[in-house]
Amino acid sequence: MTTLTLFIIAAGLAQQPQWVVPAGFHVTVFADSVENAREMALGPQGTVFVGSMRAGKVHAVIDRNGDHKADRVVLIASGLDEPNGVAIHNGALYVATASKLLRFDDIERHLDSPPAPVVVRDSLPNSTLGHTWKFIAFGPDSLLYMSVGAPCNVCIPPPLVATILQMKPDGSDLKVFAEGVRNTVGFDWHPVSGELWFTDNGRDMLGDDVPSDELNVAWKPGLHFGFPFCHQGDVSDPQFGAQRACSTREPPVLKLGAHVAALGITFYTGNMFPATYKNAVIIAEHGSWNRSVPSGYRVMVARTDGRRVTSYETFLDGFLPNRASAPGGWGATTAALGRPVDVLQMPDGSVLISDDTGNRLLRVSYAR
Repeated sequence: MTTLTLFIIAAGLAQQPQWVVPAGFHVTVFADSVENAREMALGPQGTVFVGSMRAGKVHAVIDRNGDHKADRVVLIASGLDEPNGVAIHNGALYVATASKLLRFDDIERHLDSPPAPVVVRDSLPNSTLGHTWKFIAFGPDSLLYMSVGAPCNVCIPPPLVATILQMKPDGSDLKVFAEGVRNTVGFDWHPVSGELWFTDNGRDMLGDDVPSDELNVAWKPGLHFGFPFCHQGDVSDPQFGAQRACSTREPPVLKLGAHVAALGITFYTGNMFPATYKNAVIIAEHGSWNRSVPSGYRVMVARTDGRRVTSYETFLDGFLPNRASAPGGWGATTAALGRPVDVLQMPDGSVLISDDTGNRLLRVSYAR
């Protein structure tokens, strides 16, 4: 691994993160005052749209002069029910709330007077309990993919739940693409194979070290990834494991660590970073909430060879100061100076990292 160097962003906060990144990389604040910044999507004219799950809002972040710092943060919608998921298709902004899929047409021409949303689908699965927030993205096939998290810590899910769903842009032809997925809040398609890779959060209450969060590959439709019968590919659930063996489920390509809360991912296809980052997958680890020693709270990079992960290394650290001595459990979340959520590649090859407790978007660039 390359030698780590330290970068400090000076701002008027009492305690500011000390960003640790590989040599040659730099961290700046692309936008602040983006309340509860979660999933991001890039419009064709360069606008960054951001879902704000807890705040019930969707923002547009605008950098018109190209100085890599937002000129404006515009409120697109408010009063929504957990609008975590955002995606762009044919100039329209799609927003997934807990119960509805909405579409804002021709959005970049109407940032200051957004149109009333079109309801693409009403009554989405799992709209009242558990992991109700959604992650959405359009695939290479121009179909919309949507996560539907489990309504529990561990249980037998109802139909269409604990899945990744697939549908046409108008909301029709709804299908289950992958099942046995407890809670994915991030997926992307491999730039060479076109296969869907996704993170999945493991269940709680089996201890500090079991089960691991997962990085999975849905290399074809219809695969089952274990939940609730099997966790991390090789741990049978104490309550439900007898019903289906782990050997009948699709194992992860990488165990990410217990309770790291791996969320957004993106495959790096730009030309700014060193060649070793080409087609590597960058993963945001949101951080544990109930582990006695905190885990996660960082951004990682995984290099791959086909469906095999060859390395997993820290890409951006500093969200949790004094990691070794930080409090565990809920204390870690209060001690943290931010929690990374999603990763978005920009046209110049830099990447943005959303931070839902720091209420900001960070920009990571490279220059020797």
